[in-house]
Amino acid sequence: MSRTPAPWPPVPTELPEPHPDAPAAGTDLPPHYAFCFGCGDKQGDGLHLRAKVGGEHTIRSRFTVTEAHQGAPGLAHGGLLACAFDEALGTTVGHLLRKPAVTGKLETDFLLPVPVGTTLVIDAHLDGVAGRKVYASAEGRLGADGPVAVRARALFVVVELKHFLDNGREADLRAVAADPSLLGSRPVELNP
Repeated sequence: MSRTPAPWPPVPTELPEPHPDAPAAGTDLPPHYAFCFGCGDKQGDGLHLRAKVGGEHTIRSRFTVTEAHQGAPGLAHGGLLACAFDEALGTTVGHLLRKPAVTGKLETDFLLPVPVGTTLVIDAHLDGVAGRKVYASAEGRLGADGPVAVRARALFVVVELKHFLDNGREADLRAVAADPSLLGSRPVELNP
């Protein structure tokens, strides 16, 4: 088995221009949904991932590993770390392109263990767009200046907002209709 990573993105792409309404560098981003396990404030044992816009193709996210996030004693669960990267990469795609998108593929490389109590700092980047496909990658450090512990790359697919209406649980959709504040203040382009 070769340890040389496959080229990324795996197909010819164009580097997208961030949407004209994308938040400016330095902007703290709100959770996109109050009950999201990745970023939601109303998820007791969620990741409570927080994000801030970096350069024009980058968003920096962070979360602190708690005891509820353990896999092995004292260490973050690998699947939970993959969840954090899915959230950070999705946040990057959604906020910078302002188009609804879903994860099509997520690859993670675990390089170092991530202990409970560690703040994992994830820098996610838009790498390219090919039609409805959006490619992004990220690396997570143990603290702002620590070593890289996890790398990930993902393919997102731009969808119509109807995707969420057709597939979301009806009770949750009614709750959002009754209280729109459950959604973050992130407008999206409705006709991608």
